[in-house]
Amino acid sequence: DEAGYSKLVAASKGKVTLVNFWATYCVPCRKEMPELVALEARLRARGFQFVTVSADEPEQRAAAKAFLDKIKVASPAYIRTAKDDDKFTALVDPKWNGALPASFLYDRQGRKVKSFFGETDLKALAAAIEKLL
Repeated sequence: DEAGYSKLVAASKGKVTLVNFWATYCVPCRKEMPELVALEARLRARGFQFVTVSADEPEQRAAAKAFLDKIKVASPAYIRTAKDDDKFTALVDPKWNGALPASFLYDRQGRKVKSFFGETDLKALAAAIEKLL
């Protein structure tokens, strides 16, 4: 939820963090997730952290967990529980309309430096991350 997201960002200070919002019903989300996991594995030692937040409904939590387990997501994984989606998306990024996938890149000070909406060129994403490391 909103309070939890703010705490998550604050707790990530000291690391370059990518927060990725996804859902099991989102084909592009499922397609990019293994590549994001590989990116984290490659850059983790340099201070990169990858965090996933599922936008699945509560009845889909088991499917979301099974998907993350299958592709071996080693990072923190959360389920969005915001009571007001509009307030939540505005908190994360006022330009975000809630569409998935969406990723938000934070520097080591916890400042959001870039937002990625929809299918993202993973080379451009990796380049943005590496600039901060």
